[in-house]
Amino acid sequence: MRTWFITGGTPGGFGPTYAEAALELGDQVVLTARRPAELREWAQPYGDRVLVLPLDVTDAEQVRTAVRTAEERFGGIDVLVNNAGRGWYGSVEGARDELIRRTFDLNLFAVIEVTRAVLPGMRARGGGWIVNMSSVAGLVGSKGFGYYTAAKFAIEGLTETLRQEVEPFGVRVLGVAPGAFRTSAFSYFRNEPVDETVDAYVPMVEAVKAAFVEASGNQPGDPVRGVQAVISAMNAPVPPHRIVLGNAGYDVVVEMHKTALTELRANEKLSRGADF
Repeated sequence: MRTWFITGGTPGGFGPTYAEAALELGDQVVLTARRPAELREWAQPYGDRVLVLPLDVTDAEQVRTAVRTAEERFGGIDVLVNNAGRGWYGSVEGARDELIRRTFDLNLFAVIEVTRAVLPGMRARGGGWIVNMSSVAGLVGSKGFGYYTAAKFAIEGLTETLRQEVEPFGVRVLGVAPGAFRTSAFSYFRNEPVDETVDAYVPMVEAVKAAFVEASGNQPGDPVRGVQAVISAMNAPVPPHRIVLGNAGYDVVVEMHKTALTELRANEKLSRGADF
């Protein structure tokens, strides 16, 4: 029986979906959320196999306390799912400083904090899984979402390096890049005003917001099938380093790699001519 530690347990999101999949496997789950009361009714049928903990992942002391509580309750953490995160729209030039810092605090620095809190236990036991929820936006730029994109690009780089560093200790790392999935992730955009400091970008940012609001509840991705794909990847004889989830996301990422390879080869002479 493995113990999963999952951040971002907001109802309607990937967090509870991961938790339910783990419970169906016979495992036990620590599901964290900023508002744990929202999960009380969900957790009741599972009894002692579920521990719901309050956690603001941007609070380092809360992170350490939650990890310590989980380890004391279940004896250790076998699977960490870094799922908490969200984006805010705005241009690169015109987003407010507070929004930029908030975006990186939640989507990057919190992932680092949780990972560093969990890793000592995994190393001591000689094994474990770290699943980092990135995004297709972490592989392909997303206009009007530049700082979310930048944070997810950083997660991609962090995940690649982390994999190399922890492999000798028996810890495995998987990056997950979902496209558009039918979760509650973008429903909050509906009531958030456009707060753009450079007027020239306001029409673009408003169009980005309108697209997300219109798509909310109609995204093609099925979170249940997405999580099952992740678990299948983890159980593969040779687990992949990354899995992209969703048809549209897959197509976008493949096209990005094709375009990048074409451009790289077109400029091979320039690249190879830069050495002494």
